[in-house]
Amino acid sequence: MSQVPSAAWRPYYQGLLEQVTEQYQAIPDGAPVRLAKATSNLFRPRAQSTTAGLDVKAFDGVLAVDPITCTAEVLGMTTYEHLVDATLAYGLMPMCVPQLRTITLGGAVTGLGIESASFRFGTPHESVLEMDILTGDGHILTVTGAEGDPHRDLFYGFPNSYGSLGYALRLKIELEPVKKYVRLRHVPFATATAMAAAISQIVDSGSQGQYSFQGQQVDFCDGTVFSPTEQYLTLGLMTDELPDGQRPSDYTGMDIYYRSVQSKTEDVLTIKDYLWRWDTDWFWCSRAFGAQRTFIRRLWPKAKLRSDVYWKLVALDRKWDLSGKLAKAQHKPAREPVVQDIEVPVDQLAAFLDFFHSQVQIEPIWVCPLKQRDPRARWPLYEFDPAQTYVNVGFWSTVAVPDGATPEDGVINRLIEAKVTELDGRKSLYSTAFYARDDFYAIYGGAEYQVLKSTYDPTARLLGLYEKVVERR
Repeated sequence: MSQVPSAAWRPYYQGLLEQVTEQYQAIPDGAPVRLAKATSNLFRPRAQSTTAGLDVKAFDGVLAVDPITCTAEVLGMTTYEHLVDATLAYGLMPMCVPQLRTITLGGAVTGLGIESASFRFGTPHESVLEMDILTGDGHILTVTGAEGDPHRDLFYGFPNSYGSLGYALRLKIELEPVKKYVRLRHVPFATATAMAAAISQIVDSGSQGQYSFQGQQVDFCDGTVFSPTEQYLTLGLMTDELPDGQRPSDYTGMDIYYRSVQSKTEDVLTIKDYLWRWDTDWFWCSRAFGAQRTFIRRLWPKAKLRSDVYWKLVALDRKWDLSGKLAKAQHKPAREPVVQDIEVPVDQLAAFLDFFHSQVQIEPIWVCPLKQRDPRARWPLYEFDPAQTYVNVGFWSTVAVPDGATPEDGVINRLIEAKVTELDGRKSLYSTAFYARDDFYAIYGGAEYQVLKSTYDPTARLLGLYEKVVERR
């Protein structure tokens, strides 16, 4: 993390802008512009670039936190881990903190993100007040979305553009006051229909001024589905007080958070541990590396129980195809990665889960309610009905490839895409996608995207959205 001065940050920031502008100008005319990043939270392979990328490592840091206005000035490559550390010192946090520590603020805004406060505050871009964006044509534009902003279209078109229009260098964001602890209730449901009804009740209760369920306030809401007859909503309440004798749980060592959902009806975490509750085991995906086995976990350094460590292991597996070679040696069928997040309207949640349990059969499954924060706003590249409550469904594993197919065919992923479209949903684009071009742009703001692309990247120095997320160039 860069050592960013807490006061008089503008001259420091201006120096960073000059450096990145010089780098951009040094890239030969016509050569593609990319970021020089050693790590990524994307689950789709990227083609290796033959030209040098923009070195943006210095754009990781919090420039300023204003506890009076509850805002922060943040560099675009700042990880949420660094952002949370800086804001919690003031008793504040971002309004939406994606689940993994090394997701960057700029990445979450251009590529979307979600978490358990999204039923109150939407996704990360909805709490952005202002951005400096390095566009494909080399200009650095300050955009606000205000009526008089000449680049208002870029402000609203930037989310879900995945770096195909430009890169966020600085963002001014809103913050929320927090308390020391989060008290949790794990509420069981025998059917997805009952769980969906509870989600609707919680979200709708906000119209009365305070979100609640069964007479208790709800600040956070997400859920875990273990089977068609076993699912839980985890409802969180921020508090500064603990019951006598109660101590916060610790899921950063031997204990595993998602298992507690089944075994406990109530729990309590510090606010910081709550924000990173899923990161220690990458939700439940650490089991693929044996990290949930007791004897391995005892030997695994506690500081290495982190999503970015598991991601490095995945990168090694991709590079050398270790799992594929092992499966072949053991005469096991090849497996197709199914690593996706989708959103469907809450009244279609049960239908999607019925399909998923029948056709895909991955477990557990994560669910997280979402509603657009400002019903007047329109985000054309990932457009929702602002009056509708949606539910994110996340699933991350592999499935056996059907006879006659290969993992590259994406048979199961294509099946999921078709079902999500049928249910009037959307699929996040951080992972593999298989849409035909016309179908893709019919869902993801095609006509408006092309106008934005021709305006802010007229010579196509940045890879296009379809080329990036579907063709994976």
